[in-house]
Amino acid sequence: MIRPAFNGSVYLGNAGSARDLRRLYDLEIAAVVDLAAEERPAQLGRDLVYVRVPLHDDGSNPESLLVFAVESVSLLLRTGRRTLIACSAGMSRSPVIAAAAIALHTGDAFGDCLVRLTKDGPCDVSPSLATSVTGILKAMCAG
Repeated sequence: MIRPAFNGSVYLGNAGSARDLRRLYDLEIAAVVDLAAEERPAQLGRDLVYVRVPLHDDGSNPESLLVFAVESVSLLLRTGRRTLIACSAGMSRSPVIAAAAIALHTGDAFGDCLVRLTKDGPCDVSPSLATSVTGILKAMCAG
């Protein structure tokens, strides 16, 4: 499962799609941001950027790790790299981190971005993760 999320440059997926090289190349994905703490790291082609930020849905993530995940996706957005953001099922961590990065990129509210990303596909967003990301976004925008 890989689905477009933002302007043809950000896609959401699950652990399986982050490891499907043929599909990644067919979609011209240039970077994979892997957020699945419980999955093995993907083995990708040498030409693909791979960022692994092992996150959990339970709100136990260090703020610095959440900031790193959001800023990494935001930087990939700014540089125009077509990016897949993936977690285990593709329904919580990937849309939350994507929405946060898109909010930083566009200036739109995080909640609005999250609603747009989750309205057309399966989602099961962890409230504690969304709350944690809301907190770090406020700090990032204030600083």
